Amino acid sequence: MIIIIDYGMGNLGSILNMLKKVGAKAKVSANITDIHEADKLILPGVGAFDTGMKNLAELGLIDVLNEQVLDHKIPTLGVCLGMQLLTKSSEEGELPGLGWIDSQTVRFNFTEEHSSNLKIPHMGWNTVKVHRTGTLFHGLDDDARFYFVHSYHVVCHDPTDILTTTDHGYDFVSAVQRGNIMGAQFHPEKSHKFGLRLFKNFVELT
Repeated sequence: MIIIIDYGMGNLGSILNMLKKVGAKAKVSANITDIHEADKLILPGVGAFDTGMKNLAELGLIDVLNEQVLDHKIPTLGVCLGMQLLTKSSEEGELPGLGWIDSQTVRFNFTEEHSSNLKIPHMGWNTVKVHRTGTLFHGLDDDARFYFVHSYHVVCHDPTDILTTTDHGYDFVSAVQRGNIMGAQFHPEKSHKFGLRLFKNFVELT
């Protein structure tokens, strides 16, 4: 069973529908027992970094997530804000992140030459450049496009954690993986056949 973590911050129904389309058993839950029994976890997210961390803490989920992800190595996918929460901190807020990836979340910062024609948030369809073969991107070629909506992005301190980058004024990290811990800055649940394939790859992880 895949548990989509309900901490009040995401497109839960859209993710659940995509998982059902690829034949996965999944449900939305904030129940600690469900998280303990999960085969895989998805941490979705839309909104502010500090609100996300505060909600996880108030629901008593941080300890069980650390246990499942760090100790039991349960495959875990962070989506959009969920990926940013994998980092140690964010320029958007003051609270520490989960710190599962050695990284920080920073705001897009364009040089003057880009300021006139590039918007924040980065919103719409964009491609990803795969930097190392990762299970999440199996069968997805250079034409794959994903839907983005974000003003902040992740900076990895260890380049081996970078799965993909995307260009918006400069190359930023659009997907990460450290062992069982994965993140996608884009919204696969809004990315049609490309997002469906990514979820299928996640479901088929063993």
